[in-house]
Amino acid sequence: MSPFRRLWGMPILLGVLTAVGLVAGLLGDGWWDVVAVIGLGAPVAIGAWHMFRPR
Repeated sequence: MSPFRRLWGMPILLGVLTAVGLVAGLLGDGWWDVVAVIGLGAPVAIGAWHMFRPR
């Protein structure tokens, strides 16, 4: 794995998930709402998991 991907892979992925969630939340209802919740909830869940995990 390249050093760039190792350092920036997860932040870029979380940024893309957030952007997809925001766009989906603005586009419509129904399944778009589900995509928005997943896209905006995943970064929060990952952050909370890292914050509360035992060391």
